[in-house]
Amino acid sequence: MNTLQISIYLLVFLVALALVFDFMNGFHDAANAIATVVSTGVLKPQTAVAMAATFNFIAIFVFQLKVATTVGKGTIDPMIVDHYVVFGALVGAIFWNLLTWYYGIPSSSSHALIGGLIGAAVAKAGTDSLIASGLIKAISFILLSPLLGFIFGSIMMVLVSWIFVRSTPRKVDKWFRRMQLVSASMYSLGHGGNDAQKTMGIIWMLLIFSGVSTVSDPLPIWVIVSCYAAISLGTLFGGWRIVKTMGQKITKLKPVGGFCAETGGAMTLFIATALGIPVSTTHTITGAIVGVGASKKMSAVRWGVAGNIVWAWVFTIPASAFVAAIFWWIGTQLF
Repeated sequence: MNTLQISIYLLVFLVALALVFDFMNGFHDAANAIATVVSTGVLKPQTAVAMAATFNFIAIFVFQLKVATTVGKGTIDPMIVDHYVVFGALVGAIFWNLLTWYYGIPSSSSHALIGGLIGAAVAKAGTDSLIASGLIKAISFILLSPLLGFIFGSIMMVLVSWIFVRSTPRKVDKWFRRMQLVSASMYSLGHGGNDAQKTMGIIWMLLIFSGVSTVSDPLPIWVIVSCYAAISLGTLFGGWRIVKTMGQKITKLKPVGGFCAETGGAMTLFIATALGIPVSTTHTITGAIVGVGASKKMSAVRWGVAGNIVWAWVFTIPASAFVAAIFWWIGTQLF
């Protein structure tokens, strides 16, 4: 087998591994999109994941590829990208996703991938290989996305409470059972639009390194379609271990609260995707759920549970970076 054949097989393997990560992203983060609508009893789990998966894919027709550009060209120096860097980054991210899914911890697939890229890049070429502007933009939203979710979620809850102040609880519940179908769909649309593009960015890196594409070439259609399809399939299979944590352990949600949390989260995701910022859907919906609970009364939020989730956020980037650095070295020995 000649060198060209080995390179082709390695490229195919890594593209497949990237799509596995994309599938895991949807699988791991399905709870973010469906937890509120399932926990409020508006939809059965199977119906909820089918709806979420559908809107994950519909995002292909809605959003520009700004997030893919940020990940593919704006996080680490494209000149140091090779098969080993991508292998390490993907394994680091997949490892963290599997670990947090197993323990039912709602962590960020997005920041696991960013951490993986950082760890593999630094292992190969040191800190000079990092692009500060892109990473600062992504990492700053560890704080900003839950904050925006909190603000939008709490504002929505206050507005809805004011608008429906004279309505009976029964009427409000009936109305928002319908409205939550819309808000859950919009959140799933934002989830697909932001998260699928992160994997596109990784594959873009690979194609440029392999000489299949140049930096100035547009992203191939097959990459776009396959990434949206992979995340949609992952969502369809769903990460059920996390649903209970997101839907009921942080605060008790009714349909009106679920609507406000999903709407606040969707607004945050739409804004971030339009600006080309890779954000965590986990951070966003968690912030929105806490905002809804806190708008009623501070004691409505189980702050201990929320605190445990935040600790998982803190460890995501360094943990996935550490694993990625190890697997970068393993990759150099294997391939």
